Amino acid sequence: MKPLLSPSILAADLSQLTNVIALLNESEADFIHMDIMDGVFVPNITFGFPVLETVAAMTEKPLDVHLMIVQPERYISQFKAAGAGMLTVHYEAVTHLHRVVHQIKHEDMLAGVALNPATPVSMLEDIIADLDLVLLMSVNPGFAGQKFISNAYSRLQSLRELVTRKNTNTLIEIDGGIDMDNAFAVVKAGADILVAGNAVFNHPSPLERISLLKNDISVI
Repeated sequence: MKPLLSPSILAADLSQLTNVIALLNESEADFIHMDIMDGVFVPNITFGFPVLETVAAMTEKPLDVHLMIVQPERYISQFKAAGAGMLTVHYEAVTHLHRVVHQIKHEDMLAGVALNPATPVSMLEDIIADLDLVLLMSVNPGFAGQKFISNAYSRLQSLRELVTRKNTNTLIEIDGGIDMDNAFAVVKAGADILVAGNAVFNHPSPLERISLLKNDISVI
């Protein structure tokens, strides 16, 4: 099985955004990952709607938008209008999760829920069948370039068991510290989608690295 790949532009040189998106358009990447942080849920602030709209106008690849913000329900329709194709909210940031998930679906986007490293996978037992994807954080959210937290392997296995037991088509995405040293292992443990930032954009040839991540770590 080849993994799907969602390069995170947070790790790219944003002064060269046009060239970054042109490179990703040429690449074998499946999605473009965009981390939206508000400085409240996480201690960092990143992109707003103007950047999202700019990226959407330059690519036909689906935008995989990861919200690290409080009260995301306030902005669901705006993210759709700005170009998001997949919208993921954090379990820890939402009070009425079922309502927000279906709010996303009502806007004709794929609906995802992200879990921080200390949040048990079992918390999704009663919502997993409604989800298009689950994003497991393998670092604490807020900053690019952090070290992979190794308990993500067992969490991936637990989530894969939950998806199988519930007989859903939910995709499993993993985000944080993904590189060539651990990509094979996380796919083997159950990941369908790899979010990669520094592993792609700190490489001399991002196109080559994207190809390697997709094609050289396949699990049969």
